[in-house]
Amino acid sequence: MKNKPKPDDRRDNVDKIQYNIDQTIKNYRLAEEMISETDDEKMKKALEEKNERREESLNSMRKEIKDEATDKQNEYK
Repeated sequence: MKNKPKPDDRRDNVDKIQYNIDQTIKNYRLAEEMISETDDEKMKKALEEKNERREESLNSMRKEIKDEATDKQNEYK
């Protein structure tokens, strides 16, 4: 018996992306708090670098959510 791939179900993609955006923002803010409270320069640098990557991820996720919304609008035309 061959395994069939699951069908591509994108109905809740926007919700999943929005959840990921919310979690990334939460982590970004927590890291900012840690940066302001620590004297450990190595930790500050690591957290700042992580937040830079988070910003890039947020930009990508926001673009993806716009694409999904556009796809959904085109679906109803």
